[in-house]
Amino acid sequence: MPLMALVLSVTSATSVVGVDVSNWSGDVDWESAAGSGAAFAYVQATEGANYVNPRFAAQFNGAGAAGLIRGAYHFAQPHESTGAKQADYFVAHGGRWTNDGTTLPGVLDLEDNPYKAKNGKDSCYGLTQDEEVAWITDFTRRYRARTGRDAIIYTTTSWWQTCTGDSKAFGHNPLWLASWAAKPGTLPASWKRYTFWQSTDKGPIVGGQNAFNGTASQLRALASPPGKVVFAAKVAGRTKYTLLVGNSGKNPLTKVKVTGKSFGGLKFAKVGRYCKASGTAVVCTIPTLKAGTYVTLKFLARPTGHGPYGIRFAAPGAKVTVKAR
Repeated sequence: MPLMALVLSVTSATSVVGVDVSNWSGDVDWESAAGSGAAFAYVQATEGANYVNPRFAAQFNGAGAAGLIRGAYHFAQPHESTGAKQADYFVAHGGRWTNDGTTLPGVLDLEDNPYKAKNGKDSCYGLTQDEEVAWITDFTRRYRARTGRDAIIYTTTSWWQTCTGDSKAFGHNPLWLASWAAKPGTLPASWKRYTFWQSTDKGPIVGGQNAFNGTASQLRALASPPGKVVFAAKVAGRTKYTLLVGNSGKNPLTKVKVTGKSFGGLKFAKVGRYCKASGTAVVCTIPTLKAGTYVTLKFLARPTGHGPYGIRFAAPGAKVTVKAR
């Protein structure tokens, strides 16, 4: 059964625990779940590109009315249609992220094929490892394009290793780890930490047990708008370029990648911290950019052509062109 219904009790005074439910859960007593300590809820919205949880609206709205931060999840069927098509279907039927401070990013549920006898596919839905990675990329890119948020990926380490070849390509997507043990254990190669952990499929009330890897305030931050990269730039003469990379959002940004491409025959001669250059190209990776702060990047360039000279900088959601006079 995809993502068994979870209604959780507090197992530690410091735990931030939550619930996730589907149509199989029936009518959930959300006040009771909140009273038992649940802080968040995930509700199944869709499966493949042809199933909508008939109880989604009641469950999602009920969780919100009880004071829980809530989000939606999509149970993937990678053999049925493209990742982009299923992302669109998910967004159209409950998976859209809302900037209201109480809606969590959507989840892409990837796990062993539960319908082997029906569809004749293996645990990886008949896809090769490269095909699986391409499908996940297709889904996550479309979801981000539609919502502005990175989809959370729910999976097990064994499925990820078997079906994606332990891909390292999705570290920017938060991990919801399913590991039914006393400790999370080894994580899939894409991640160094998990955001959510499903530790058992049979909890004390309805189903299994789930925990958020952070504080209650960090959980609220996950439901808030992500940070936003902004640029400001200046040039002195033809050789000295300065780029201010700021975060105008309310949440920190990590591993901010800034690329630069010079034109007019301009070549990079020297770059500052966080940056590496080769000829007319530069790549900078800022480890952390806190909300409301900025980092200064400096570049020394050498004119070798006839101009006009300048550099085009780009980062997710931001672009600027700096031209020398």
